[in-house]
Amino acid sequence: MAAISQPAKSRKINPVIVLIGISAVVFLYHMLVHPIGAFPKAWNLHLRQPLDEFKKWVIVANRDGHWMFAFFFGPIKASVDFFIRRAEDFLFWLPWPVVVAFAFLLANKIGKLPLALLTSFSLLAMGLLGLWDESMKTLALMVTAVIISLLIGLPLGVWTARNDQAEQFLRPILDAMQTMPAFVYLIPVVLFFGIARVPSVIATIIYAIPPVVRLTNLGIRNVSEEVLEAARAFGSTPRQVLLKVQIPQALPSIMAGVNQTIMMALSIVVIAALIGGGGLGDVVLKSLRRLQVGAALEGGLAIVFMAVLLDRLSFAFSQIEHVSVEQYQGFRLLPEKLSDRAWAQAVEKPITKIYALSDRAQQSLAGALSRLLPRYRNGIRQHGYLLASLLVLLLLLGISFALGWVEFPKSWDLSLNQPVDKIVKWAQVNLYQIGDTFIGTGPFSDFVSLYLLRPLRVLLTDWLAWPVVMLLTAAVAWAVADWRLAFYAAASLMLIGWLGLWEAAADTLSQVLIAVFLSVLIGVPLGVWSARSDRAERGLRPILDFLQTIPTFVYLVPVIMLFNLGRVPGIMASVLYALPPTIRLTSLGIRQVDEAAVEAAAAFGSTPWQILRHVQIPLALPSIMLGINQTIMMVLAMVIIAGLVGAAGLGFEVVDAMQNNKMGASVEAGLAIVMMAIILDRITQAWAQRQAEAANL
Repeated sequence: MAAISQPAKSRKINPVIVLIGISAVVFLYHMLVHPIGAFPKAWNLHLRQPLDEFKKWVIVANRDGHWMFAFFFGPIKASVDFFIRRAEDFLFWLPWPVVVAFAFLLANKIGKLPLALLTSFSLLAMGLLGLWDESMKTLALMVTAVIISLLIGLPLGVWTARNDQAEQFLRPILDAMQTMPAFVYLIPVVLFFGIARVPSVIATIIYAIPPVVRLTNLGIRNVSEEVLEAARAFGSTPRQVLLKVQIPQALPSIMAGVNQTIMMALSIVVIAALIGGGGLGDVVLKSLRRLQVGAALEGGLAIVFMAVLLDRLSFAFSQIEHVSVEQYQGFRLLPEKLSDRAWAQAVEKPITKIYALSDRAQQSLAGALSRLLPRYRNGIRQHGYLLASLLVLLLLLGISFALGWVEFPKSWDLSLNQPVDKIVKWAQVNLYQIGDTFIGTGPFSDFVSLYLLRPLRVLLTDWLAWPVVMLLTAAVAWAVADWRLAFYAAASLMLIGWLGLWEAAADTLSQVLIAVFLSVLIGVPLGVWSARSDRAERGLRPILDFLQTIPTFVYLVPVIMLFNLGRVPGIMASVLYALPPTIRLTSLGIRQVDEAAVEAAAAFGSTPWQILRHVQIPLALPSIMLGINQTIMMVLAMVIIAGLVGAAGLGFEVVDAMQNNKMGASVEAGLAIVMMAIILDRITQAWAQRQAEAANL
């Protein structure tokens, strides 16, 4: 009996292979038959023309008379300007010793003596650099922006925590707000609010709201259900549950959101100098334009001191423990582990006496006030430190006005201009090339420019024709995700071409890829080292904290000292800014690998290198990929900053357009950067997700 033939199984066509095959055919046609050439100029959407016309319509025809400006934008601008002026007037009215004393007393209350000394030193350093007035202007902008951000963000966070539909509605909006580079917010606010400080504050508010909304939402949602049930069982209303249970329990998370809001606000307040925000950002921006590295370094250091001041104070607020029993107070300045050292005891002894005297003075003041106001005895005793601090500040205020200690003494100015400029000249001469070797900033810059940047840029613009780049990007997106991401990536690249910015985008992409490559090349080994050595982890932690605290502007100062202007200093600034997430997430991923897997590999005779290569890194790969994703986004956030030091590409297009009041061109370049950011973000996130699924994480 003849065997019945089975129908052959049909093989599915792999779309990724198809896309790669088509791109190969197009590449061969481009190289061997007929060059395809640049992206067709005839396809340009010419978006800048209608945008410029719209700008003229807004500014010339309607800003003074249209109802939207009279009843919406105008009142908002007037209100924000009022708060900025009042905050600025108050800070300039306060004598500088009162500001320093207030920071010391506040930090001492919420933290410890080291924090109080750090905050006081940070304020004094701003004055010693000759930038007290500029620092107060920046602080006024910060205070206004952060208060308004919290007034909007905290209620939104509570709303999203108590309403799932509100959370689903706001999530994509918050995603978009956090994905877009900071400078993109400057474009629309300049159109509707003009230039100077008000649009700077409004852009800061938009940029800084997402973290406080998200972390307020997260904190309230994570409150234990048992605690909520117990509160309801005692008859608490929903409002009482919120105010007396959920918000107090969620306070650490909320304060972490406040901390992030403050740091994000500071980063964009500096960028807002591009539209006349003034303050410290303006000092750095003008100095960079004039290549006055000493003045730029002074402004950058003042920004760092303000960042440290605000970061540490807000972090200390998030760490406050509300307990009824006062904790044991050992050493106030030095670490407790030095308590057996005689010199440490000698240092701490007078400090302890000073605190004892202040405690007795505080108790005496509270007793006197209690006798004068017996009705408020409990409140006075509970808030004795606050009352004593107010008395000290009032006395200091009177003394300062009486002695004329209002403005920071100019005779105390410790200018860094001349010594730093001399160091810059020395570095440019002596570090450009060390002897006859290939070591130095010059050979390194030439190597990056000639052997990394230029070949990659030529590859993206000349060798790989624009359809090939588009098809290969779609293939990668389909390989790590699905057809939707592939279509979105191809459409986004097409939009960049339609905007007439294909070559500028290729230039920016080459800089981003080199910066990410260098960040990963440095960051992953350091992360592995940090994961395998507690001493290395402790040594790297303060450096990474410092790098994450510094606002983006400040990174330009040291790279200009070494590399002057161009693409290379922009890349090096991006590497410095983007290193922390790669190092931290690589270390975290390896440290979180299941100890049982490591012990099993060791039991089978694997060497430490084999365990790292075949067990720890594969299992930590999702975390490492998340770090690379964050690195890419942080490098892209530096694109606009790099444009300030002559780096070509989309960042320079934005800077040039904003400085020359070309709204259409700035919007086009901003859209191109956003499209590139979203493509790279989605592809790397999808890749990280696939690695997590493959590792069953």
